[in-house]
Amino acid sequence: MHLLFLLFVRIKHKIIIVGLDNAGKTTILYQFLMSEVVLTSPTIGSNVEEVVWKNIHFLMWDIGGQESLRTSWNTYYTNSEFIIMVIDSTDRERLSITKEELYKMLAHEDLRRAAVLIYANKQDMKGCLSPAEISQQLNLTAVKDHVWHIQACCGLTGEGLYQGLEWITSHIHRR
Repeated sequence: MHLLFLLFVRIKHKIIIVGLDNAGKTTILYQFLMSEVVLTSPTIGSNVEEVVWKNIHFLMWDIGGQESLRTSWNTYYTNSEFIIMVIDSTDRERLSITKEELYKMLAHEDLRRAAVLIYANKQDMKGCLSPAEISQQLNLTAVKDHVWHIQACCGLTGEGLYQGLEWITSHIHRR
Protein backbone atom coordinates (compact mmCIF):
# COMPACT_ATOMS: atom_id res chain seq x y z
CA MET A 1 0.00 0.00 0.00
CA HIS A 2 2.75 2.45 0.95
CA LEU A 3 4.60 2.07 -2.37
CA LEU A 4 1.40 2.43 -4.36
CA PHE A 5 0.59 5.58 -2.43
CA LEU A 6 4.03 7.02 -3.22
CA LEU A 7 3.44 6.48 -6.95
CA PHE A 8 0.49 8.85 -6.88
CA VAL A 9 1.71 11.45 -4.45
CA ARG A 10 3.73 14.20 -6.03
CA ILE A 11 6.27 15.63 -3.68
CA LYS A 12 6.38 19.39 -4.02
CA HIS A 13 9.55 21.14 -3.00
CA LYS A 14 8.82 24.52 -1.45
CA ILE A 15 10.92 27.43 -2.64
CA ILE A 16 10.60 31.00 -1.46
CA ILE A 17 11.68 33.70 -3.90
CA VAL A 18 12.77 36.82 -2.06
CA GLY A 19 14.66 40.01 -2.78
CA LEU A 20 14.15 43.74 -2.70
CA ASP A 21 11.42 45.37 -4.74
CA ASN A 22 12.17 45.60 -8.48
CA ALA A 23 14.82 42.84 -8.38
CA GLY A 24 12.92 40.69 -10.89
CA LYS A 25 11.36 38.00 -8.69
CA THR A 26 7.96 37.88 -10.41
CA THR A 27 9.53 38.11 -13.88
CA ILE A 28 11.68 35.08 -13.03
CA LEU A 29 8.73 33.12 -11.60
CA TYR A 30 6.68 33.61 -14.76
CA GLN A 31 9.70 32.92 -16.96
CA PHE A 32 9.81 29.48 -15.27
CA LEU A 33 6.08 29.01 -15.62
CA MET A 34 5.50 30.18 -19.19
CA SER A 35 8.94 30.79 -20.68
CA GLU A 36 7.89 34.29 -21.57
CA VAL A 37 8.06 37.80 -20.19
CA VAL A 38 4.90 38.88 -18.41
CA LEU A 39 4.15 42.49 -17.60
CA THR A 40 4.32 42.70 -13.82
CA SER A 41 3.51 45.25 -11.17
CA PRO A 42 4.87 45.37 -7.62
CA THR A 43 3.80 42.25 -5.71
CA ILE A 44 1.64 42.99 -2.70
CA GLY A 45 1.75 39.85 -0.55
CA SER A 46 2.79 36.90 -2.68
CA ASN A 47 2.31 34.91 -5.87
CA VAL A 48 2.45 31.13 -5.67
CA GLU A 49 2.82 28.82 -8.65
CA GLU A 50 3.64 25.19 -9.18
CA VAL A 51 6.57 24.84 -11.56
CA VAL A 52 7.39 21.41 -12.96
CA TRP A 53 10.88 20.95 -14.32
CA LYS A 54 12.47 17.62 -15.22
CA ASN A 55 9.51 15.89 -13.55
CA ILE A 56 10.24 17.63 -10.25
CA HIS A 57 7.45 19.70 -8.74
CA PHE A 58 8.35 22.99 -7.12
CA LEU A 59 5.92 25.15 -5.19
CA MET A 60 7.40 28.61 -5.73
CA TRP A 61 6.35 31.47 -3.49
CA ASP A 62 7.26 34.87 -4.92
CA ILE A 63 7.11 37.26 -1.96
CA GLY A 64 6.78 41.03 -2.29
CA GLY A 65 10.02 42.89 -1.58
CA GLN A 66 8.90 46.39 -0.65
CA GLU A 67 10.29 47.54 2.68
CA SER A 68 6.87 47.41 4.38
CA LEU A 69 6.43 43.75 3.34
CA ARG A 70 9.85 42.38 4.34
CA THR A 71 8.88 42.05 8.00
CA SER A 72 6.28 39.45 6.98
CA TRP A 73 8.68 37.28 4.95
CA ASN A 74 9.11 34.93 7.93
CA THR A 75 5.44 33.88 7.68
CA TYR A 76 6.40 32.02 4.48
CA TYR A 77 9.48 30.22 5.83
CA THR A 78 7.87 27.06 7.25
CA ASN A 79 8.84 23.94 5.26
CA SER A 80 10.91 25.91 2.73
CA GLU A 81 13.67 23.75 1.30
CA PHE A 82 15.22 26.45 -0.84
CA ILE A 83 15.58 30.19 -0.83
CA ILE A 84 15.99 31.94 -4.16
CA MET A 85 17.23 35.44 -3.50
CA VAL A 86 16.98 37.66 -6.56
CA ILE A 87 19.33 40.61 -6.71
CA ASP A 88 19.17 43.51 -9.15
CA SER A 89 22.83 43.57 -10.20
CA THR A 90 22.55 47.26 -11.10
CA ASP A 91 21.23 48.32 -7.66
CA ARG A 92 24.58 49.00 -5.96
CA GLU A 93 23.06 51.43 -3.42
CA ARG A 94 20.79 48.83 -1.83
CA LEU A 95 23.14 45.84 -1.77
CA SER A 96 23.82 46.43 1.94
CA ILE A 97 20.05 46.15 2.61
CA THR A 98 19.97 42.90 0.63
CA LYS A 99 22.87 41.61 2.73
CA GLU A 100 21.08 42.52 5.94
CA GLU A 101 17.87 40.75 4.81
CA LEU A 102 19.81 37.66 3.68
CA TYR A 103 21.60 37.24 7.01
CA LYS A 104 18.32 37.79 8.91
CA MET A 105 16.77 34.95 6.90
CA LEU A 106 19.74 32.64 7.33
CA ALA A 107 19.52 33.08 11.12
CA HIS A 108 15.82 32.12 11.20
CA GLU A 109 15.06 28.74 12.77
CA ASP A 110 12.58 27.72 10.04
CA LEU A 111 15.28 28.14 7.37
CA ARG A 112 18.15 26.42 9.17
CA ARG A 113 18.23 23.58 6.60
CA ALA A 114 17.35 25.63 3.50
CA ALA A 115 19.81 25.85 0.63
CA VAL A 116 20.28 29.27 -0.97
CA LEU A 117 20.39 30.13 -4.65
CA ILE A 118 21.24 33.74 -5.40
CA TYR A 119 20.29 35.02 -8.82
CA ALA A 120 22.48 37.95 -9.87
CA ASN A 121 19.73 39.27 -12.14
CA LYS A 122 19.86 41.93 -14.88
CA GLN A 123 23.29 40.81 -16.11
CA ASP A 124 22.30 42.22 -19.52
CA MET A 125 22.42 45.77 -18.13
CA LYS A 126 25.38 48.04 -18.65
CA GLY A 127 27.42 48.64 -15.50
CA CYS A 128 25.96 45.75 -13.53
CA LEU A 129 27.92 44.06 -10.77
CA SER A 130 29.32 40.62 -11.60
CA PRO A 131 28.32 37.59 -9.51
CA ALA A 132 31.83 37.64 -7.99
CA GLU A 133 31.43 41.30 -6.95
CA ILE A 134 27.99 40.61 -5.46
CA SER A 135 29.35 37.56 -3.64
CA GLN A 136 32.12 39.70 -2.15
CA GLN A 137 29.71 42.51 -1.15
CA LEU A 138 27.39 39.99 0.54
CA ASN A 139 30.36 38.23 2.17
CA LEU A 140 29.00 34.86 1.00
CA THR A 141 32.19 33.02 1.93
CA ALA A 142 31.19 33.64 5.57
CA VAL A 143 28.01 31.58 5.06
CA LYS A 144 28.96 28.19 6.51
CA ASP A 145 25.66 26.77 7.79
CA HIS A 146 23.85 26.83 4.44
CA VAL A 147 24.72 25.42 1.04
CA TRP A 148 24.65 28.33 -1.39
CA HIS A 149 25.30 29.17 -5.03
CA ILE A 150 25.30 32.43 -6.97
CA GLN A 151 24.14 32.38 -10.58
CA ALA A 152 24.31 35.14 -13.19
CA CYS A 153 21.00 35.52 -14.98
CA CYS A 154 18.65 37.67 -16.98
CA GLY A 155 15.00 37.25 -16.02
CA LEU A 156 13.80 38.81 -19.26
CA THR A 157 15.58 36.33 -21.55
CA GLY A 158 15.71 33.38 -19.14
CA GLU A 159 19.48 33.17 -19.52
CA GLY A 160 21.05 31.50 -16.46
CA LEU A 161 17.72 30.62 -14.82
CA TYR A 162 17.77 26.93 -15.66
CA GLN A 163 21.37 26.56 -14.52
CA GLY A 164 20.06 27.76 -11.15
CA LEU A 165 17.26 25.18 -11.19
CA GLU A 166 19.83 22.54 -12.12
CA TRP A 167 21.81 23.48 -9.00
CA ILE A 168 18.65 23.23 -6.87
CA THR A 169 17.79 19.85 -8.39
CA SER A 170 21.26 18.53 -7.62
CA HIS A 171 20.73 19.48 -3.96
CA ILE A 172 17.28 17.92 -3.51
CA HIS A 173 18.71 14.43 -3.21
CA ARG A 174 21.48 15.50 -0.84
CA ARG A 175 19.06 16.80 1.77
